[in-house]
Amino acid sequence: MNVWEANSISAAYTAHPCDTASQTRCSRADCSSSRLCDADGCDFNPYRMGNTTLFGAGSIVNTASKMTVVTQFITDSGKSSGSLKEIRRVYIQNGQVIQNSKVNIPGMPNSYNSISAAYCSDQKRVFGDKDSFGEHGGLASISKAMSAGMVLSISLLGDLETNMYWLDSLYPTDGDPSSPGVARGICPNYVGPTLPLEPGVNPTVAFSNIRVGDINVY
Repeated sequence: MNVWEANSISAAYTAHPCDTASQTRCSRADCSSSRLCDADGCDFNPYRMGNTTLFGAGSIVNTASKMTVVTQFITDSGKSSGSLKEIRRVYIQNGQVIQNSKVNIPGMPNSYNSISAAYCSDQKRVFGDKDSFGEHGGLASISKAMSAGMVLSISLLGDLETNMYWLDSLYPTDGDPSSPGVARGICPNYVGPTLPLEPGVNPTVAFSNIRVGDINVY
């Protein structure tokens, strides 16, 4: 479960179900992520879903200022012991609670503003993507994994294979920008970073006050 994939341009949160909820050992071809887990996942990137003004420098959620990112896991029982049915995103900035944007994509209900089984199914259909999310069990598999226990991992991600185009640019790179789901942000396609990083390149981020608890208790 990718709770937060973001930079100063774009943001997404993405559910990646796996076939097993516990630690699993694999060998050779079976280790391919497409075999054990959903590599693509079901994501909610406001820009990709039709709202280009919610997130970014100077946007409604202004990445030039400190913010609180809240991810809410909603169950069918309304309690922590239920089965996962929805994953919501909320921002808090300058004392204001900012709800996630609604979908603005032809062919999808504009009532969607979170990850749910119906949202994921409609997104894959409208974008013409393979529904590997559903094939690997969807939210039910995420729910089982969360019940088994997850470990929070924080890192600076540098995707040298796709240059992070899937987050903040056009992806696939040869896709039509006007086609639903292709535009993920305002960054142009270009030759991305290499390792080691160029002199003067020093990416940084600060995470603080990380909390887990009941919904609406910040």
